[in-house]
Amino acid sequence: MRVQGKMFLGLAVFILASAIVYGYWSKEPAGTTALFLAFGLSVMIGFYLAFTARRADTGAQDNENADVADDAGEVGFFSPHSWQPLSLAIGGALAFLGVIFGWWLLYFSAPMLLIGLYGWVFEYYRGENQTQ
Repeated sequence: MRVQGKMFLGLAVFILASAIVYGYWSKEPAGTTALFLAFGLSVMIGFYLAFTARRADTGAQDNENADVADDAGEVGFFSPHSWQPLSLAIGGALAFLGVIFGWWLLYFSAPMLLIGLYGWVFEYYRGENQTQ
């Protein structure tokens, strides 16, 4: 992760220089603000990756003499199947349609969102997927 952290911090320096030059030459506030916000996002991601790299084990991407096969193996745990994201998607779609057509749609979307969120958070605490 060190490499990715350095890449994002380098990108942040480039975006900062671009924002300063663009703001000086164009005198246009919207684009200048967008570039400064992109600089801030790049700095946040870069510092997060650099901070995480100190606590995590050194990966194969940080070793110059590593092979591709050195990074093989289990990456993490991913849920094999879940219906909860579908409930969240339907609830979110209804909520955004509520902004367009009327706030009354939020009465239908809020329960869908809450049921989906509750189900996703507690998915592995009940039913057939319960962990020991």
